[in-house]
Amino acid sequence: MTKCTEVRRLDLGCIVRPAEEAGTAQPRVEPVFAYLVRHADGLILFDTGIGAADPETEAHYRPRRRTLQSALASAGTSAADVSMVVNCHLHFDHCGGNPLFRKTPIVVQEAELATARRGDYTIDELVDFPGAGYLEISGEAELRPGIRVIPTPGHTDGHQSLVIEQPDGTVILAGQAHDFATHFALDHAARQAALDGLEPPRPTHAAWLDRILAFDPRRVLFAHDSAVWEPPSLPVR
Repeated sequence: MTKCTEVRRLDLGCIVRPAEEAGTAQPRVEPVFAYLVRHADGLILFDTGIGAADPETEAHYRPRRRTLQSALASAGTSAADVSMVVNCHLHFDHCGGNPLFRKTPIVVQEAELATARRGDYTIDELVDFPGAGYLEISGEAELRPGIRVIPTPGHTDGHQSLVIEQPDGTVILAGQAHDFATHFALDHAARQAALDGLEPPRPTHAAWLDRILAFDPRRVLFAHDSAVWEPPSLPVR
């Protein structure tokens, strides 16, 4: 039986992605979300928001922050109540609140942490701060009954997502495995077309998508999109 009782989205502000990086005619404002998972064995926090960055990064992304402390307070809790942090990856807009969690286990893929520590990747002070305690995973692992990390490389080589079993179906916290729910939907459609025998040329899809869909997810949630992916066969509510 699942021990997860609630998944709650935390609004931690936004970044402004420049037009040339977004591939659009204008800059694109992207929300930044973390997720709080209430589990019988303790609170789990997936991502921690936008960290303080160097002047070049600040000017490039023009972040607008909502503090993690205030977001957690709105959810009726605090950083001291969190038993485990999971980062989808270690860019500054996903691990910014990590220094609040000294001696709290922070789950990352081994490859992601190694890349971050090589430099020129993220904000070093957000990764190796006093009291940082990483739980390094290499591949897939069960963190709690009904909660599992799955490697979802693409945005970064060490990106990971969180699979959460709920009474009404599995929830996937996909982080930035896809930027938007629409992109996930297109990947899902490409996979289904291949399974249905569509002849090439056809689009490819992420190699890890088969593993994610094996959990029969009812909802997939993202770090930079408030839209939620649901299976095409699910009744519209």
